[in-house]
Amino acid sequence: MKTLVVIPAYNEESTIEEVVRGAIKHADVSITDDASKDKTPEILNRLQLEFPGRMFVIRHDKNTHIPRGIQDGMKFAVEKKYDWVITMDAGLSHDADRLPDFINYETCDLLIGSRKETVNVPLFRKVISFVAAKVMNYCLSKNIFDILGPNIKDCTSGYRRYSRVAYEKIANYPLESVAFDFHMEALSIVSLSGGSIKELPIKYIFSNSSFNSRVLKLAVQFAKKLLFRKFRIIPQYP
Repeated sequence: MKTLVVIPAYNEESTIEEVVRGAIKHADVSITDDASKDKTPEILNRLQLEFPGRMFVIRHDKNTHIPRGIQDGMKFAVEKKYDWVITMDAGLSHDADRLPDFINYETCDLLIGSRKETVNVPLFRKVISFVAAKVMNYCLSKNIFDILGPNIKDCTSGYRRYSRVAYEKIANYPLESVAFDFHMEALSIVSLSGGSIKELPIKYIFSNSSFNSRVLKLAVQFAKKLLFRKFRIIPQYP
């Protein structure tokens, strides 16, 4: 199966080379340089020369955040007809050596790397992820009395594998998410369109993060939209 690892990156000079070298041992890699202002572009230029035809760079002149970074990588995957798209962080939170497990896992539309074991994750982040999972499962349930829904354990993990059907849908979707809420939106797009979803336990190491109160507020606002759609208060997804 032909696989593309999609990684959005913004000012990741301290980690991006290690991440790329780890990922490219297992699959082709597409980095979306989201208008980095540090040495990230220079590092990516050098790596492109080292891995021609296997490493690709999409450059943004203005910072667009995670949703557009991943979506542009998916559009590239559509153009090149990849079978799978796997998304990873540009930091060192996701273990690239687990990529074969993602690639060789049984066929499904979305495979989520469920953070079974965590290292250095602040308590507030664990609480947010727990609450987000409960809310998302209810939003994705078939009726208002089903509080468990599909019972997905980790709804916000960014280490994921998407099938061609799933990533093509997201690549062409008018996304509403702005930051980390992309992972919630992508999950809802796959689930509400009838896609199959599985989880693969992973180890997650907390490193650098741009998660802040503004990002949390955006995630809460997006969750409210999902709830309003569930109760038919606002229009459904296209």
